[in-house]
Amino acid sequence: MKLELAQSAGFCYGVRRAIDMAEAAAHAGTPCVMLGHIIHNEHAIQALTSQGIAVVQTPDEIPPGHAAILRSHGESKAVHDALSAQGLTVIDSTCPNVSHIHRLVQQADAEGRRTLIFGEAAHPEVQAIAGWCREPVMISDVQALTAWLEEAPERKHSPLIFVSQTTAAQDIWNTCAEKAKKECTNIKIFDTICHATCKRQTEAKQLAARCDAMIIIGGRESANTKRLYELCNALCPHVVWITGAEQLQPSALRGKAMIGITAGASTPGWIIKEVYDKMSDEIMEIEESFAELLEKSIKTLNTGDKVVGVVTGISPTEVYVDLGTKYAGYIPLAELTDDPTAKVEDLVSIGSEIETYVTRVNDQEGVITLSKKRLDAVKNWDLVEQALDDGTIMEGIVTEENKGGVVAQVKGVRVFIPASQTGLPRDMPMTPLLKQKVRLRIKEVNRARRRVVGSINDVTKEERAAKAAEVWASIEEGKHYDGVVKSMTSYGSFVDVGGVDGMVHISEMSWSRIKTPSEIMKVGDVVNVYVISFDPEKKKISLGMKDRGEEPWKKFVATYGIGDTANVKVVKLMTFGAFAEIVPGVDGLIHISQIADHRIDKPGDVLSEGQMVDVKITDIDFEHKKVSLSIRALIEEAQRTNQGDEGDSVVATSEAGTTEVAPAFSEEQESDAEPAVERVDATHETETEE
Repeated sequence: MKLELAQSAGFCYGVRRAIDMAEAAAHAGTPCVMLGHIIHNEHAIQALTSQGIAVVQTPDEIPPGHAAILRSHGESKAVHDALSAQGLTVIDSTCPNVSHIHRLVQQADAEGRRTLIFGEAAHPEVQAIAGWCREPVMISDVQALTAWLEEAPERKHSPLIFVSQTTAAQDIWNTCAEKAKKECTNIKIFDTICHATCKRQTEAKQLAARCDAMIIIGGRESANTKRLYELCNALCPHVVWITGAEQLQPSALRGKAMIGITAGASTPGWIIKEVYDKMSDEIMEIEESFAELLEKSIKTLNTGDKVVGVVTGISPTEVYVDLGTKYAGYIPLAELTDDPTAKVEDLVSIGSEIETYVTRVNDQEGVITLSKKRLDAVKNWDLVEQALDDGTIMEGIVTEENKGGVVAQVKGVRVFIPASQTGLPRDMPMTPLLKQKVRLRIKEVNRARRRVVGSINDVTKEERAAKAAEVWASIEEGKHYDGVVKSMTSYGSFVDVGGVDGMVHISEMSWSRIKTPSEIMKVGDVVNVYVISFDPEKKKISLGMKDRGEEPWKKFVATYGIGDTANVKVVKLMTFGAFAEIVPGVDGLIHISQIADHRIDKPGDVLSEGQMVDVKITDIDFEHKKVSLSIRALIEEAQRTNQGDEGDSVVATSEAGTTEVAPAFSEEQESDAEPAVERVDATHETETEE
């Protein structure tokens, strides 16, 4: 007689995680209780209670000061809210796959979609999922789905979401999903059956098909154990369902040439070992350990198995591998790697250990064909699925652009990134992403359809939020940043200073007069800015770029004084005169009466913006930082030099032809000719007063 144990028997990832979390809390001395049985196995629950972790059924029963351990099947939103309201510490051992379903239905519910849940209506996992949405519909099979849709025909066109219990039957789900696709016009379908469940069921069917008897180990309340029993019962003539070794009667299985053993996802390994050892003692009389028996069973190789061997030879066409069996194994070079540039000697060497995938078993020739490339692909799919469960950020290279987004290669797996998840503006082309390394989060995985959906935007938002938090935690007035110009307006530019956008007003960009920000910067430029002010509540930051160490007024007064001559640039014409730049950041006013040695109607008759002219500084108001300039004074000085000095008065000719001595300003002109102020703070004020 032969005994064979399914490779995937026992704890799945979610159950193992729940048990580990509970045991860790017990070992740490944390007072805690289980809110319901955290897994469906009486033996495992008894083991936890023996460590001091009691079981309660409602949040109200939790003793003061105790933490609540939530079961791996998950809890409803109402339970989470109740625990939060009581201020209790929560140890959430909900399976990540189940938590993912909670997020899916909660988001869909917020979008106005009604939730259809495929599974057993009374199962705790299904009840928990239903607790994250309004008016859920329980679907047990395709007949139930058909009846619900036909009950109200308008339901076929209403917004829906269809998810599954993680331990549901894959074949029945597939039938229901196909029915929903054909009948419903506005439905989102998510295959949320756990990959471990699918694998366990497939192995169980394969094992049952070649065995004379099957032993199924698991709790009576376990949905996945019940499904294993149903699948095996349809393929094997003798199936026994037990919860532990104490229920096993080996004598009832005598005469069976091949006996298979599998176990539900909630069955501890030590229970499986007890059953295995009991069968071994009774009908096989094998004294080897459980681990040795398990290793020996793997040596019966089949297509699809993962095996570990030692490289014994390398030829120009293949790599020879010793698998420790009577069969010779070899890897064709085409099955070694996907990388066409890789060299064989860099990947393997004689004597090195290598893990591969069995692609073909030739019993007649005693040869096994292996593939490392396929095994790597399987592992990479596992990594991608794990990244979905854990929320791990992955890296990939964008390889192509299509109508709806871009495609990235992540560890050899093709990941589609919708345009809305690329992080680029809606109207911006996606071509710049090609051949770029990107960081993304996995949003959806359907291995059966070989479809994976990712999001760059999620990672970008999280990283930007983290950087923004750092900025707000350390920001202070006067602090300098190297920022990136994100956008520009007529009045200033928005600059990203590490996750936070600040505004640089046009008046804070340069000491020189500019009309638009584009004169000194463009989008994408890296600029050095400093904080002028900030408001954490309104999330606003005012930034500056002007060098405060080069204050223009100080430079002006250090260079010029009253009576000096300067070559200035006319920057603005007004009805009452012209403003001219003396040094960058300081303008002076040339009153209309001081533009020429004769009366003019408007400044534009003589001057134009951008023109360079010589002027005399006739007055400086140090208190208000205003400067008066005169072209006329220089003209008259030149005349006096040519004609002889005739005094300090200005000689003017009237229309009647007589001459009179006139002051440089009339009372009215003096009033109009208020000296110009320093540009940044007072130029507009002066113009308004005029």
